[in-house]
Amino acid sequence: MAVWWAVLGLLAACVASAAKESVLNVCMDAKHHKTKPGPEGALHGQCALWKDNACCTAETSTGAHQDQSYLYNFNWNHCGVMPEMCKRHFIQDTCLYECSPNLGPWIDQADNSWRRERILNVPLCKEDCELWWEACKDAVTCKENWHKGWNWTSGTNRCPHSSTCQLFKYIFPRPADLCEKIWSNSYKYTTEHWGSGRCIQMWFDPANGNPNVAVAKYYAQNGRDASPAPRAVLLLLPAALRSLL
Repeated sequence: MAVWWAVLGLLAACVASAAKESVLNVCMDAKHHKTKPGPEGALHGQCALWKDNACCTAETSTGAHQDQSYLYNFNWNHCGVMPEMCKRHFIQDTCLYECSPNLGPWIDQADNSWRRERILNVPLCKEDCELWWEACKDAVTCKENWHKGWNWTSGTNRCPHSSTCQLFKYIFPRPADLCEKIWSNSYKYTTEHWGSGRCIQMWFDPANGNPNVAVAKYYAQNGRDASPAPRAVLLLLPAALRSLL
């Protein structure tokens, strides 16, 4: 019996190790993502940070920089022209979402017709949230959650009839409100700083490598916000093996 329990422990350890590895260097199953990450030397503009290993194509990276691009036909200027400094942060947000292969620990199932997976509660660095909010606080929008509730009758997003355009700083009073609410909790505000190894960075210097590789590995190894599927396997494994005894 002791031998069987030793085998059980070994198998459980193997499954746990495989589960950790399975969320590293992956692309989510979404509208424009590649099936596997790899080099993309021609990534455009701000998305070039991920050119050495990307989940996006050059075409997707170009679309990320365009107003009302083919990617989602989303209009940044739904309450007037968005300031360029603010738009830079939304472009960077799009590049991170489309291109990063280091979001695996936070990939979750999606209930949308256009994607099967999404990200949920990605721990974003304090600087990213605060710089984003500072650049956009005087921009104007009509909605808190940009994932849903738009008027799409024209083929692009327009403000709902019952809404009014207001400054970001009134709709999102704090940086945490912007980061967490605008994309249905895709991001989570943290007090962790750039370079800490504990938060995902939207902005980094690729000459120094991609810091998000180590961040994804840390959260995968510590089991935080990982996909529930591997945990389910671990829970079922002992009973399955005992039935063989």
